[in-house]
Amino acid sequence: MTEATLESGDINYIIKMLPHRFPFLLIDRIHSIRSDEFAIGVKNVTANEPQFMGHFPERPVFPGVYMIEGMAQTAGVICIASGKFPSITSPTVYFMTIDKAKFRKPVIPGDTIEYHMTKLAQRKNMWWYRGEARVGGTLVAEAEVSAMLGT
Repeated sequence: MTEATLESGDINYIIKMLPHRFPFLLIDRIHSIRSDEFAIGVKNVTANEPQFMGHFPERPVFPGVYMIEGMAQTAGVICIASGKFPSITSPTVYFMTIDKAKFRKPVIPGDTIEYHMTKLAQRKNMWWYRGEARVGGTLVAEAEVSAMLGT
């Protein structure tokens, strides 16, 4: 696998990259991919998702931890797609750390979240990213996450 030049990927592309499946696959598409440097993951929040049965039935709010996971999944796709470790067959991305997480506004059904992920650093098979979750251009959450590529 050579370094990725793909600019976007649909749900089928994401499913090829990540082992996650419904209800824990938290990105629907990815675009603006620049190797492992940057990408935007997209999540369309819908009222029929299982978390809204308990969070909260009268006023559904998309859980903040799901936004952090969406950031991590976006970063995971671009780490695998970068092709920087062709010797690792069937790679898996392992979530390592969450730092500086802040939740600024609630996200509700009908919103579309964009996870803007920017690489901060890479060392061997480990990456650090800064993520911003935005709805309609408004910052709703942010965090720094790190992950490790393994088998």
